[in-house]
Amino acid sequence: MCRKRSQCSFSRLEVILIICLTLMIAVTVVLLVLHFLNKDSNGKLSSFSPAIASCSKQIKQTEIFSHGVISASSDLKSIANYLLGVGRADCTGPVAEVPLMGYANMEQVGGGLLTRLYSRAFIMADLEDSRRVVFVSADIGMVSQKLRLEVLKKLKSKYGDLYRQDNLILSGTHTHSGPGGYFQYTLFWIASKGLIRPSLNAIVNGIVKSIDIAHQNMKKGKLFINRGTVENSQINRSPFSYLKNPASERSRYSSNTDKEMVMLKMVGENGQELGFISWFAVHPVSMNNTNHLVNSDNVGYASYLFEREKNKGMLPGEGSFVAAFASSNLGDVSPNTKGPFCINTGDSCDNPQSTCPIGGATMCVAMGPGNDMFDSTRIIGQNIYSKARELYDKASQEVTGPLSSAHQWVNMSDVLVELNATHTVKTCKPALGHSFAAGTIDGVGAFNFTQGSVEGDPFWDEIRDQLLGEPSNETKACHKPKPVLFSTGEMTWPHPWHPDIVDVQIAAIGSLAIVAVPGEFTTMSGRRLREAVKREFDSHGASGMDVVIAGLCNIYTHYITTYEEYQAQRYEAASTIYGPHTLSAYIQLYRGLARAIATNTVQDLPPGPEPPVFDIVNVTLLPLLTADRAPTNKTFGDVLQEARQQYRVSEVAEVTFVGANPRTSAENGTEHNFLTVERHNSTSDSWHTVQNDASWDTRFYWTKGLFGQSNVTIEWHIPLGTEPGVYRIRYFGHYRKRVSLSHAVSIPFEGTSSVFEITGL
Repeated sequence: MCRKRSQCSFSRLEVILIICLTLMIAVTVVLLVLHFLNKDSNGKLSSFSPAIASCSKQIKQTEIFSHGVISASSDLKSIANYLLGVGRADCTGPVAEVPLMGYANMEQVGGGLLTRLYSRAFIMADLEDSRRVVFVSADIGMVSQKLRLEVLKKLKSKYGDLYRQDNLILSGTHTHSGPGGYFQYTLFWIASKGLIRPSLNAIVNGIVKSIDIAHQNMKKGKLFINRGTVENSQINRSPFSYLKNPASERSRYSSNTDKEMVMLKMVGENGQELGFISWFAVHPVSMNNTNHLVNSDNVGYASYLFEREKNKGMLPGEGSFVAAFASSNLGDVSPNTKGPFCINTGDSCDNPQSTCPIGGATMCVAMGPGNDMFDSTRIIGQNIYSKARELYDKASQEVTGPLSSAHQWVNMSDVLVELNATHTVKTCKPALGHSFAAGTIDGVGAFNFTQGSVEGDPFWDEIRDQLLGEPSNETKACHKPKPVLFSTGEMTWPHPWHPDIVDVQIAAIGSLAIVAVPGEFTTMSGRRLREAVKREFDSHGASGMDVVIAGLCNIYTHYITTYEEYQAQRYEAASTIYGPHTLSAYIQLYRGLARAIATNTVQDLPPGPEPPVFDIVNVTLLPLLTADRAPTNKTFGDVLQEARQQYRVSEVAEVTFVGANPRTSAENGTEHNFLTVERHNSTSDSWHTVQNDASWDTRFYWTKGLFGQSNVTIEWHIPLGTEPGVYRIRYFGHYRKRVSLSHAVSIPFEGTSSVFEITGL
């Protein structure tokens, strides 16, 4: 070797290496300059070198996920990362005589309208538009399998394979004040008094229309995520079940409910505010089971407030900004924050069976924070809205990264679950326990059923055996310690009573994973599922994922408790239909979906067995829709009771009209507004609508009389801030007229009150 390089000549290899090194340095300098000064054709910074571009798909997926959230104050703040679209459409359906879905109270049928129900759709696509994810939050009790299949069928006819079962999530807010009648499984069919086609059509058409609107308004934009704590809005309605979970697990949490709200904010590249999805765990049961007005409950009121603020000058349901308050792991979470009391004595009934010394379980009812259910709905909705407003304004973490979605159909009645390396268990055929019939403190059941029953009742068991058949020994053993009341998995007439084939689905939007669950997970069940999914992503290189539970998605399968909570057999456990290992089965399944997304192997997932489609006849137990009749010397829309001549703010203006069955308007198949409140403009001598039937301050009551006659009463609860002036109330309806023995027609009509003056406070 030479002691001094200057005294030695370079070999050919050394010369080549020096040239390569020089070229590499030059290329590196050029790439760094381009990195900081230029953008690529898609509007993104050129942050990947040719070396990274040549890596495998799995490595690219992992690297993108690990950098999926960036600060909004970074260099990427002004760059669009996605194509975004939002849409909202009415899905209210019939507001009279149809059972309201949620409390399973056959006597709770629609008798009017408080607020309209909406489907809110959000489409997220990558800039190349090669991948899409659609999330829909609808103001309905839950999504049924029949509903989802019909939506998918309509979307396929319009868009081909653009929107599919793997990239479309349908989620219900779980309002208990929306029309039922859109199910194919017999248990829900009975609770809804049959398949009610106008109800099903309204929801299907509303969901599809909201997606249409979002699809037609796609634009470049950005996503931001934020999270925060909502206080004074929820309690755990089964705290004695929650206490069954290990103390070491409970000690990790400050509350027996999930108080965190997660928000995904959407902004156009020009700064236009598009909307948001928020997820928060609370039952929309501020409106109790004595209510007969169709409405979207507390989370719907939060949407109403936010959309009113952002769509200034618009009526409810109008405007481009869309605010969705979607459900999460709300299974054991109540908004009735005063807790359970005996309504006959005023004593607390916060005990393991939720019973009262006098009157038993039927007297134990939880109350909300307000003076009545309307006030409680307003208070809880206001709380949720206020936190969302804060999170929206402060959202500063931008979501970036690829879109992906994974979906499977699973036979949940026959899942083999690996608990550990040596032990396996199985799920069960569907069955409901005795405590299912007890209801909850939010909506009590009937007869002498109580929560926490681990033994059957010979009286009711004998009646069941005679009418429906005795559960098999296999089902009884599988569901222990649940005493089986209805062995729905063994009941198949006229169609299966409960589903076997269930959807499981995850959609990943950059670093956000939306876990779409087919039912009501309890607080601790949701926590375990979130943690398991997050660990699965972490273990396969997709670290830093935010995991959110989206509740009541795609199909309804009642509740999912932890194994420990199942032993207490309160309502939620008795309604965990696939047995004590249901949660473990779901955790195993969703881990598989997360693994497939993280490793970019979604295409290798087996789709699973497709769900059945039953030929459900349009037979219902609803009253026949007969011809409407007006009283003698009256016509439809005539005023029976006039408004006063003058009101002050905070008073209630009330008018009663000769009415017709609102079902006729729903049967007419068109979107229909039942009322308006109008203010007179003296300058132009014209009337301008200031409220409609979607407004929180209006109430539409329908009262059925004899021989086809009925009345409609419209209330306007005059809100603070109402301008003094001259007003009137108008009513719009359809009456049914029979033109032959086999044919009837629907004829529109309207009525108008006399004018009245509002003078201020």
